[in-house]
Amino acid sequence: MVGSSLTDDEKTVANRRLKIGFVLLVAGSMALMSLQIDPTPLEVAAVFGVGIGVGLVLLWFVLRNFREFRQSLR
Repeated sequence: MVGSSLTDDEKTVANRRLKIGFVLLVAGSMALMSLQIDPTPLEVAAVFGVGIGVGLVLLWFVLRNFREFRQSLR
């Protein structure tokens, strides 16, 4: 049987990068959406900061639901 080609350390690094990418995607998307109302650079930075917070909350929500889903399969 063929196992994973990644070591546990590589899996940890890959998961961390995916989580960071998800949060940055949410924050970047919020900052880009704010450009539609012609904001100042400070306002764009503030929206990006708020987007990081929103991204973290969304990440927590998705991971929590994913864990519950995996437990229900067992």
